[in-house]
Amino acid sequence: MRTLGNIIWFVFGGIFIAIEYILASIPLFISIIGIPFGLQTLKLAGVALWPFGKRITDSPNNSGCLSFFMNILWLITGGFGICLSHLLMALLFSITIIGIPFGKQHFKLAGLALTPFGRIISEK
Repeated sequence: MRTLGNIIWFVFGGIFIAIEYILASIPLFISIIGIPFGLQTLKLAGVALWPFGKRITDSPNNSGCLSFFMNILWLITGGFGICLSHLLMALLFSITIIGIPFGKQHFKLAGLALTPFGRIISEK
C-alpha cells in the first residue's frame, strides 16, 4: 500500500510540491547564511516526493538552543506560510474518505514545515 500511495501522491501533485521546494532551496544556497535553511527545504522536498512510509522524529542529539533559534527564524521567514498551505491541503483532502490518507501526509508535512530543525526523517 505504501508504494501505491507514493505513486498516486507523485502523479497527483507530489512532484510539483517537491519541485517547488527544490526551486526555493536554490536561492537559499547562494548565501552562506541561507545554507542551513536550504538543507531543510531539501529535507521537505524529499518527504514531499515520497511521504508514505516516512516517519518524522526528534533528533536524539538535538542542538537545543541553536535548533530553537533556527526554527524561530524559519517560522518568521516563511515556514508559517508553508505550514498553513499544507494544513489547507490537508483539510481539503480530508473531506473525502479516499483523500484521508493524503490529508494525513499533508498534516505530517505541515508539522515538519513548522519546525524542521532538530527533526530526523526515517523509514517506518
